[in-house]
Amino acid sequence: MMSCPLPLPLLPALHPQPALASDFPIHIGIKRGSDELLSQSGVTVMAPAAPHHADNNNQDSAAKKVKLEQNVGKPSRVIHIRNIPNETTEAEIIQLGLPFGRVTNVLVLKGKNQAFLEMAEEISAVAMVAYFGGCVAQLRGRAVYVQFSNHKELKTDQTHSNASASAQAALQAAQVISNSAGAAIVAGGGNALQPANGGTEIQGGPNTVLRVIIEHMLYPIVLDVLYSIFQRYGKVLKIVTFTKNNSFQALIQYPDTVSAQTAKTALDGQNIYNGCCTLRIDYSKMTCLNVKYNNDKSRDYTNPTLPSGDGDAHQLLTSGGVLAPQFLGLGSGLASPYGVGVGGVGLPAFGALTLTPASPALRALAAPPLPLATVLLVSNLNEEMVTPDALFTLFGVYGDVQRVKILYNKKDSALIQMAEPHQAHLALTHMDKLRVFGKAMRVMLSKHQTVQLPKEGQPDAGLTRDYSQSPLHRFKKPGSKNYQNIYPPSATLHLSNIPATVTEEDIKDAFSKRGFTIKAFKFFPKDRKMALVQLSSIDDAVTALIKMHNYQLSESNHLRVSFSKSSI
Repeated sequence: MMSCPLPLPLLPALHPQPALASDFPIHIGIKRGSDELLSQSGVTVMAPAAPHHADNNNQDSAAKKVKLEQNVGKPSRVIHIRNIPNETTEAEIIQLGLPFGRVTNVLVLKGKNQAFLEMAEEISAVAMVAYFGGCVAQLRGRAVYVQFSNHKELKTDQTHSNASASAQAALQAAQVISNSAGAAIVAGGGNALQPANGGTEIQGGPNTVLRVIIEHMLYPIVLDVLYSIFQRYGKVLKIVTFTKNNSFQALIQYPDTVSAQTAKTALDGQNIYNGCCTLRIDYSKMTCLNVKYNNDKSRDYTNPTLPSGDGDAHQLLTSGGVLAPQFLGLGSGLASPYGVGVGGVGLPAFGALTLTPASPALRALAAPPLPLATVLLVSNLNEEMVTPDALFTLFGVYGDVQRVKILYNKKDSALIQMAEPHQAHLALTHMDKLRVFGKAMRVMLSKHQTVQLPKEGQPDAGLTRDYSQSPLHRFKKPGSKNYQNIYPPSATLHLSNIPATVTEEDIKDAFSKRGFTIKAFKFFPKDRKMALVQLSSIDDAVTALIKMHNYQLSESNHLRVSFSKSSI
């Protein structure tokens, strides 16, 4: 089986006569709870573990044997979802069902790694189970299993997750989308969603233009990639891309507010690729985009006859003459991202979306694949000062280092194995030509698939180390928030895990004893567990990070150090 994306909303096909919200009220705070939901079955099944994630093993051992339902083959409005990650939210469960129709209730049993989703109509539930019967649904990079529940309706009490504010908010948001979409279909006589602007598709309106910011953009995101993502939630009329404040941004116009709201709800906070290229979406103040050229920076899909314009020309938007500079993407040394399931709360890999030959944007995402390399070759090291531990600490800023081998016959070179391919590419992007211990280090992908440990009796002199079980890994947890705080090397360091008893002078003294002079220091005003320190140069900051990360500040506190985007 393969992992698959969520389909387009099936409202016209599944709901020619959509029911109103009052027909299917949200059930919150009545009758039985999760224990009773699971009490009617004698079947005992082990929840499968997700490979390569150590913390998921804890979930499996914590829920050794879970009682599941017997009558899983009989259609029901209630869907049973198994093997969900512990951190799964109600909104994520709802998002699985939303493309298939109206969602009326949700229950997440975090301790049992299970969830229940109630659809408004049985036909919606049938479509959802059928769809995920042919491909594997994923939540936070983990395969989950979708089947019918033996319950005809989902009733919960105040002690369970449905009573939480987040569950209510998620359900209400889902109903707003479904109600708006249903009303639009009724108004259109059962046809697909109609523009909320008198029938024309070239005029916009309030809340029809989305502003999209791409954070942690390890890989270039081109206009066709954005189109392939956002067209799944409605007809995309126009796109303009630009860079502003050193971040890649886009304005995307839909014909109606329903499509824009659906796309914003479904995609805000999602990762396009594993651990990076995060979508941050809000509504633009603009009501219509004025696109003058159809090229790789802007596109008017309602007017294909527009000229391509000068490739270096800037685009002028209508809102106060805002200039959209040419997007200077990352170098072409990185091929297109690889097609695997996305960790965290990520989208499915778009390389797997080649649904029809008539979809050039989707085909472009599938090839050429990014090399699945996890091993880096590092050269031009200062062999007098470099150690496996130093390389583990430095490269650990960008990923979880598994093994380090300084070459026995060429000690200015080393092989470094990262946990994931995207971590290797992050390290390569940020640290090639970085000065470390006075020399400009070179970083490239290695042809080796793994770093071999020395055989017994083979001379090594401590040059090879295995860090796979190190407690110092920053990204062990799938979807770790540390991915949101990855920055290029800078003269300012971010310090965390500072105990309340440690003062500014204590930290300055600690750095001074290791030979570093702090030019500026600032505690975070709302959280004195964190601080910024500024050193005299990036070279000094790199060395300080290597030497001060994991520095013991107290009996139970070790300093955590990373690069900061801020300055003091």
